[in-house]
Amino acid sequence: MTTGAVPPPPAEPVSLWRIFWAFLLIGGTSVGGGVIAYLRNSLVKKHGWVDDRTFVRLLSISQSLPGLNATNMSILAGDRLRGAAGAIVATVAICLPGGLLMFGVGMAYGVHADHPVAVAVLHSVSAAAVGMIFAVSLQLGRRSLARAVDLVFVGLAIVGVVVLHLSVPYVLLGVGALAIFWYRPRGSKDPDPR
Repeated sequence: MTTGAVPPPPAEPVSLWRIFWAFLLIGGTSVGGGVIAYLRNSLVKKHGWVDDRTFVRLLSISQSLPGLNATNMSILAGDRLRGAAGAIVATVAICLPGGLLMFGVGMAYGVHADHPVAVAVLHSVSAAAVGMIFAVSLQLGRRSLARAVDLVFVGLAIVGVVVLHLSVPYVLLGVGALAIFWYRPRGSKDPDPR
């Protein structure tokens, strides 16, 4: 296997029940954008089903496609572990707790939206979600931003979205095209120049 090749899935197939239970716990205990941190902790650290490099690749794919990152990640990871059945089980499991909770919260919010306690809860959950996203970004950044030029691409994406107020898909296309051009194979046998 070359350095840039994607590692194979686990040698022994993971049971559909284990996939369901792992993704159900992720879906039931993660808050907002913090689901990526929970996904990484479960898939990489706790279960060892993927390594950090593979997780970053799956995350990159899931973020560049329409839809929720958590759902996209569950499809990709479930498929990697057990094919189409794994993808279906992981997706149902990760969406089930949130779907049931949102149904109840939506009904309660319709009745108590302006109540001070409801407003305070929403503000605290938002702050916690931003903190978790920041923490996992730092963890992944340390592992995947190996060269100074990687930070230039990050900076360009931030400028495009925050300063120029460009749409995220346009920034992804533009910065992605630059990164692909920069990291294109240049006659080396290793497709990943890192």
